[in-house]
Amino acid sequence: CHEIAMQVAAAEPIYLNPEDVPAEVLEKEKELTRAELKNEGKPDDIIEKIVEGKIEKYYSEVCLMKQPFIKDDSKTIETMIQEATATIGEKIEVGGFCRLNIAGTNVACGM
Repeated sequence: CHEIAMQVAAAEPIYLNPEDVPAEVLEKEKELTRAELKNEGKPDDIIEKIVEGKIEKYYSEVCLMKQPFIKDDSKTIETMIQEATATIGEKIEVGGFCRLNIAGTNVACGM
């Protein structure tokens, strides 16, 4: 729990999982990426493949479970939790989180 709270405070996720990203936010990200790729002169037939890759990158920035763990970036938070579950034999689930920023100081709590 402490490690996840540190992750929330340091990495500032907005959502818990990709499914939590509102459809309109996701569509806006896709539109911005498509426009950027068109301006770069990328062919239409590969734009959608690139967009999907960029969306996965977006998830790794804004979704806690997809973020690289701050203490070991070879693992995501999701992987770290799966490993901890296997080690202790009990299911671990993050139900939510909150992050407060008070005068430049991040404070995180789990739910």
